[in-house]
Amino acid sequence: MNAPFSSYLTGIAPGLKELIGLLRKRYDYVSVLSTDSTGFSVSISQRAKSVSRETIATERGTVVRVYRNGLYAEAAFTGFDPANVQETCDKITGELDAQLRLLSAAGVKPYETGILPDEARTVFAEMETGRLPEEEDISSLVDRLSAVSDKGMEQGQAEGLRLIDCMVRASSTHVCKMFLTENQDLRQSYVFSEGMCAGLVAGEERTDFAYTSLSGRKGPELFDNMEDRIPKITKIAKDLVSAERVEPGEYDVITAPDVTGLIAHEAFGHGVEMDMFVKGRALGADYIGKRVGSDLVTMHEGALCAVDVTSYAFDDEGTPAGDVTEIDKGILRGGICDALSALRLGVKPTGNGKREKFSHKVYTRMTNTMFDSGTSTLDEMIASIQKGYLLEGMQSGMEDPKHWGIQCILDRGYEIIDGKLTGKVVSPLVMTGYVPDLLGSVSMVSTDREVFGSGACGKGHKEWVKVADGGPYLKAKARLG
Repeated sequence: MNAPFSSYLTGIAPGLKELIGLLRKRYDYVSVLSTDSTGFSVSISQRAKSVSRETIATERGTVVRVYRNGLYAEAAFTGFDPANVQETCDKITGELDAQLRLLSAAGVKPYETGILPDEARTVFAEMETGRLPEEEDISSLVDRLSAVSDKGMEQGQAEGLRLIDCMVRASSTHVCKMFLTENQDLRQSYVFSEGMCAGLVAGEERTDFAYTSLSGRKGPELFDNMEDRIPKITKIAKDLVSAERVEPGEYDVITAPDVTGLIAHEAFGHGVEMDMFVKGRALGADYIGKRVGSDLVTMHEGALCAVDVTSYAFDDEGTPAGDVTEIDKGILRGGICDALSALRLGVKPTGNGKREKFSHKVYTRMTNTMFDSGTSTLDEMIASIQKGYLLEGMQSGMEDPKHWGIQCILDRGYEIIDGKLTGKVVSPLVMTGYVPDLLGSVSMVSTDREVFGSGACGKGHKEWVKVADGGPYLKAKARLG
């Protein structure tokens, strides 16, 4: 089935068009983004059950953006009444004018920007899904996920693990967005879902958290076979409780696809978000056209380069979804940008203008950030290593876009000696380095590729949005500690 577009947004569209007409008498450019998204979140453990109709993307509201004399202003509101358009117009005009006066008085040049184009365009996208979150039988879902938690406890105990708890989470969101201007009418509807199954396990000297995740541009059908994740959880739990500390140093490593995705996100994620170029806060601006990795490194970013939780038809500024080749055989070709940053830099927008909610500011944000596949197999990569580690289990990461340092927190590493896995596990791990050195050391890339979309990304310490990343297995040199 196709995810149906919001009847609420359809109903208020004529009134919003009327609002745009009224505002155009005062401003040189007017756009409206209206959102109507709904979903659920379910969390199950042996200790508690939690059901919520609030997820990261659940919202209903409108934001207006206007332009006059080189400056932009925005006003957000809820509860729009198509029968009282003039009242809304009068209310937000005062707020918009006040913003423009403040910006003009500040006299800060980076805010002075050209007018956004408004070429005639129509989009109506209802993307495929199996089921809709608003129609899901939540009571039945809670029962099924509770059974998964119980099965996890039983299997863990049967295999001799001191399993303290087995947690299961599932969330699904139906996103509907409408972008309108004087000449554009863009509407999209899609569903994304994400889940997690995890075990809290006690070892002799430590307690560890073993988890596996799943995500996709799918409906709640994503959760129908979550019990299939239990064997993987118990294996990871066994590996963690037997793990040793790694001896700090530089090693040949193979990064599993989830770790590869973390590198992609941290190394060339924020570092090539081009609103950082405008502010002079990213070293990547000085490396366009220069080598930043080996010939085996090619990386894409965009809502179209993979299908997962952040694969849409257009972004929150009405720019069509893109697929940007950021790195081509080791050469940095370009970055990603929102529409206003593109105007300030004199480049084309890439479809990466995203808001945390309708009431939040647009920033350049990642969507799907992916390394391309290569020609090697995982077995060949393992056989090529004399002493090193296969790294699995992405935890978190951070980067310094100004100086290109990277730090990745990883779950576990599997020792490789003389081309064979020894069975020894090390955990936890911190992988650090200078981005061009890390990517320049990539010497083998596997033929397969995976995408992971079960997390979110902040801009600095705030502005959280959905992102996905991934890629194949990579062989490289990295410092572990």
